[in-house]
Amino acid sequence: MPSTLLTDASRRLEKAAQYAPISEDATERLKFPKASLKVAIPVRMDNGSLRVFEGYRVRYDDTRGPTKGGIRFHPNVSLDEVQSLAFWMTFKCAAVNLPFGGAKGGITLNPKTLSKFELERLSRGYIDAIASFIGPDLDIPAPDVYTNAMIMGWMMDQYSIIKGKRSPAVITGKPVSMGGSLGRDTATGKGAFFVVQAMMQKLDKSPEQMSVAVQGFGNAGSAIARQLFAAGYKVVAVSDSQGGIYNRNGLHIPDIQQFKQTYHKMQAVYCRDSVCSIVDHDNVTNEELLALDVDILIPAALENQITAENAHSIQAKYIFEVANGPVSADADAILEAKGISLFPDILVNAGGVMVSHFEWVQNRSGLYWQLEQVEKELLERITKESVTIWKIAHQHEVSFRTAAYIHALSRLGEALNDRGTRDYYNS
Repeated sequence: MPSTLLTDASRRLEKAAQYAPISEDATERLKFPKASLKVAIPVRMDNGSLRVFEGYRVRYDDTRGPTKGGIRFHPNVSLDEVQSLAFWMTFKCAAVNLPFGGAKGGITLNPKTLSKFELERLSRGYIDAIASFIGPDLDIPAPDVYTNAMIMGWMMDQYSIIKGKRSPAVITGKPVSMGGSLGRDTATGKGAFFVVQAMMQKLDKSPEQMSVAVQGFGNAGSAIARQLFAAGYKVVAVSDSQGGIYNRNGLHIPDIQQFKQTYHKMQAVYCRDSVCSIVDHDNVTNEELLALDVDILIPAALENQITAENAHSIQAKYIFEVANGPVSADADAILEAKGISLFPDILVNAGGVMVSHFEWVQNRSGLYWQLEQVEKELLERITKESVTIWKIAHQHEVSFRTAAYIHALSRLGEALNDRGTRDYYNS
């Protein structure tokens, strides 16, 4: 394995491989990314100085179709992280039966330190550097941490300039006016909500019985928090990168979201029109939020939030991974021993890539869907895969993570085996 984080990610395959019909040849293929690219991106800053940023793009596996994966702007972006995320995307796309392989990209920086003009120049410069590495039939990027629809629009526009023709299908997560899909901005959170609903129904739990803590109040975290609140779940804690708020009686999520959008800080509030009153609450750190005594814990921030060091402190009964890789492989065994049911990222946060697939289909056909059709397709497809993974977990008496990897590995193994294996050639 080429990297430490990727080695940790690949450990999830070991148990799944015992149950999936996959050849040694296919297992060997999946140990390494197909192609990795590291680029330097020179950007002229607003003050006239020149800064050079490091960027990455990894195409992990394209056995089932062109690769697909987001682009993140974050100080911790590295080749190791991007390879690991591309690995997870490979299995995510297979787990929910999309005709894609896995990819990921990123630039190492703190985007909050750049002006909007500098961000645009950086985004376009990144596409200048990787244009030959991506394409509608090769590799399709999308937004991720600290990137958004406008940045995707800049990137699609720059690719179109380079190719000399309009190419909306090269990037998903774009503004609707530039060929984006309705429902894409909330797809990750809405898909995660549909998975929670499907699993709670299987467990015979009603929303009113369940308390929830959400770590991460970004695009995905705030969307699922809002959906859970509207459905009757008691959301008692939420947090962002600065820390969180907790009220054991529940928080009013729409008002908190409105307050944060206006004042850029997290407060427990109750609003009437534009007037917001502070509600009694406790301030908690992100680490303290993870250890709260709640029914459902939703890590929706970054990877490796729950590790062997803090897994013993987790009290939640159910964990739904909305972030990519928020629980380390070492922590899995500890949580399983504690009787905590964990529903993995490659299922829970797959709503984003599902609706990205819908956007890609719309771009290629020129026929655009109404929001009702997008959400109907998302609900039907992600619920179907959730139920299948539930059945696999109970059939083999394995964790839901292992069941999801069995499901994905079976599909990947079939596609890889159909290209020819040692047994085929030896026969």
